Parts: sequence; C-alpha cells; structure tokens
Amino acid sequence: MPYTERLKACKLPTLHYRHTRGDMIEMYKILSGKYDTAVTPRVNREYSSITRGNDLLRLQKTRVKYDLRQYYFT
Repeated sequence: MPYTERLKACKLPTLHYRHTRGDMIEMYKILSGKYDTAVTPRVNREYSSITRGNDLLRLQKTRVKYDLRQYYFT
C-alpha cells in the first residue's frame, strides 16, 4: 500500500504537516513563557501599531544570506 493510502486508512496527517504543527506549538510555548527563559532561544518580537492581529506574539523576520538559514528552525 502506498504511503498516502496508508495515511488515509489510519486517518493520520502527513509527516510534513506534523513537523510544521510541532514547530508552531513549540514556538507558542517559547513566546508565552512556558519554558525557562535561560534555556530557550532568543526570539525577537515586533512591536508595531501598524500590524493587525495578535501584536504580542508577532515575530520579527531576520534577513538571511543563504536559503539554508531561511528554512531552518532552531
């Protein structure tokens, strides 16, 4: 049975979706202070009155030179 059919039979999401969801959950925990601040990576927040949505959890995008760092989550 191919991979996609096995996922549908077991009613599971894809591996890419699970990785992305796990990264988002970990980032929320870091931003909301669930972990010790001495251990977690430093994340720059963007405080702007122009942005819409949840201003407290908005992240500042850093410029990168190579694509390798652009798609990398610490």
